[in-house]
Amino acid sequence: MPDRDETFQFNTDRGDSRLRLDQILVRRVTNVTHMSRNVAQKWIAAGVVTVDGRVAKRASDRVREDAAVHVTLPPDVVLRAVPAAEPGTLDILYEDDTLIAVNKPPGVVVHPSYKQLSGTLLNAILWHVRERGDVRPGILTRLDKDTSGVVVVAFADGAHAMMQRDAAAGRVRKEYLAIVHGSPQPKTGVILDPLGRDPDDRRRVVVTPGGAASETRYEVIRPLAGDLSLVRCELLTGRTHQIRVHLSARGWPIVGDRLYGGRTDLMTRQALHAWRISLVHPVTRAPLIVEAPLPQDFNAISC
Repeated sequence: MPDRDETFQFNTDRGDSRLRLDQILVRRVTNVTHMSRNVAQKWIAAGVVTVDGRVAKRASDRVREDAAVHVTLPPDVVLRAVPAAEPGTLDILYEDDTLIAVNKPPGVVVHPSYKQLSGTLLNAILWHVRERGDVRPGILTRLDKDTSGVVVVAFADGAHAMMQRDAAAGRVRKEYLAIVHGSPQPKTGVILDPLGRDPDDRRRVVVTPGGAASETRYEVIRPLAGDLSLVRCELLTGRTHQIRVHLSARGWPIVGDRLYGGRTDLMTRQALHAWRISLVHPVTRAPLIVEAPLPQDFNAISC
């Protein structure tokens, strides 16, 4: 990342060219702390963003493929620390020269943030590939700290962009297993409740009119002892806390989910596991399916 008085430059790719200019900035200027669309819009309004040499006028402008975008960083910008490689244990489910899929245990943060710069899954992956040269891992599937299961990471920007395009086109299938209170009725269904941040508690997401369109498919696998059920969920959209909120809103909170009404005497974290991901390999274009075995705390209840 350049110093604050220099210009940050990048070229858009096919994945970016379908987005608004403010969305592109948020996706690509990744080393700026607290980067948001609101910040990007202010930069554009201030005239510090150019596209192909011309000052950008509107945040809503669509940008052509391979456009050159320049941003002169304002003096008050705070730069995010670059994640460091750190020794760590990885449960590798699949790996090749293009990507890696690991089984994340509960309690591990996926990506460093301003609150936690070390001890994350990405720190361990950077250590794992430390001798491969210029590798820039890009995370395709992010999980909450206390959700376990498959996390897929690309080793290059091009592969990451291709997987994102595949996801937008519906070629990436994400399946989760959850243990919930109650017996969902009907046994299979689709939840379409729109989601947004809780205005009274920013940690929470709630069902709200005018929220972001959200779609979760679910299927009851089998009933469990103690009025519990094992449920398979498939994400059709990827909103924050989507499965947790959708199930809780229907009266079936996930066991252990203290934020959305699950009892914590049965499990100390939410009983949600990213079980299987099906995708098209970004280079070979061959189908790839990766499954993560259930962790011990999940098995203790579901078996």
